[in-house]
Amino acid sequence: MRISVIGTGYVGLVSGTCFAEIGHDCTCVDIDAAKVARINRGEPPIHENGLEPVLKRHIGTRLRATTDLRAAVRDSEITFIAVGTPFDGQRIDLAFVREAARQIGAALRDKNGYHVVVVKSTVVPGTTDEVVLPELERASGKRAGADFGVGMNPEFLTEGVAVDDFMRPDRIVLGGIDQRTIDAQRRVYASFAQTPILETNSKTAEMIKYTSNSVLATMISFSNEIGNLCSALGGVDVAEVMRGVHLARYFTTTLEDGRRIKAPISSFLWAGCGYGGSCLPKDTKALAAHGAAHGAPMPLLTAVIETNQAQPARMVALLEKHFPSLRGLRVALLGLAFKEDTDDMRESPAIPIARILVERGTQVIAYDPIASNAARAVLPAGVRYAESLEQALAEADAALLITRWAEFGRLPELLARRADALLLIDGRRMIERQAVSRYDGIGV
Repeated sequence: MRISVIGTGYVGLVSGTCFAEIGHDCTCVDIDAAKVARINRGEPPIHENGLEPVLKRHIGTRLRATTDLRAAVRDSEITFIAVGTPFDGQRIDLAFVREAARQIGAALRDKNGYHVVVVKSTVVPGTTDEVVLPELERASGKRAGADFGVGMNPEFLTEGVAVDDFMRPDRIVLGGIDQRTIDAQRRVYASFAQTPILETNSKTAEMIKYTSNSVLATMISFSNEIGNLCSALGGVDVAEVMRGVHLARYFTTTLEDGRRIKAPISSFLWAGCGYGGSCLPKDTKALAAHGAAHGAPMPLLTAVIETNQAQPARMVALLEKHFPSLRGLRVALLGLAFKEDTDDMRESPAIPIARILVERGTQVIAYDPIASNAARAVLPAGVRYAESLEQALAEADAALLITRWAEFGRLPELLARRADALLLIDGRRMIERQAVSRYDGIGV
């Protein structure tokens, strides 16, 4: 099929590139001419594992980028809206979604034939039917259902493994105003014949996305509450507790050959210094606010959010247990991105941790394999940056492990070489306690 994708962020660019990979002809649209030029040179403007080779393989043939939305819509059969939806604390900002719908509608005004418009951006339930559809009708002068289709196809991509998530989906949710709209989306995903597909209306599709992310956030905050209780009780390690929980048949399956396989969902039942990124913080807050606005407060989800917001400060509190003062203390922050395999700093726990430490007069040196440049824009001015893990540890009195980078598995070896015993505070419970001479962490 001929596809156009509006927006070239994580979702838009990964989706557009992968649409080309599965055989479609795809045009990605963005208002940023410099970003468009980079994409057309085969240079991803974001760090995402596996994206660059796929982009280079198809750019200039089945894949292209442009600033010309009208032409992209005119020359395609189906358009996906994948623009940002920032959250201001009360509601998600639909300005980009509205503008995309207006411009798509204007392009449809002069286009003959049936065209399908699908929202891929994460939007609160009701947005596709109550915001996007009317904007399309006003701008096009045409009627949804008769002249064009409108649908909602949520994404379930995890940063760092988004390409793999797209190419090996666990589910595909297709929402739409009618069967014709859903059938058009089915043709897009026809190559995933073995993947479960759920057909529904757009409002339900929107709710599935928010519910999916809220479940994951709830599991993380629940684990962190258990970890905080373990710390308060003493003599109980949350890592051992969660390993015991993971052994339940709900989380671990025994295969016919006797091998035991742990379900991926169990990774969210693990204590740490808090979740971040562009999805979980924004989506939980937006859904809680949406519920309150519709007379259905969500106290459980509100507690999930509050628990997460308090978690980074616990890393600083653990540090204070071991030193009489933080002023002048030399502390290495290990990992800055909100998770491994990405350079995304949005809502990263490293941000409040660094801010608190700098305010307390701590000398902070930070290290991340790929996110240091992105971090400079959001971390306090007093933070210094190391070029390597060894450099970050060289003059530190303590180290705070914030991101679960595989490279940090070297920490026991590196710390064992030191003449003094550096304190490691493990914010991801990644390192075995016995492997480091001075160890503390969430839930210890």
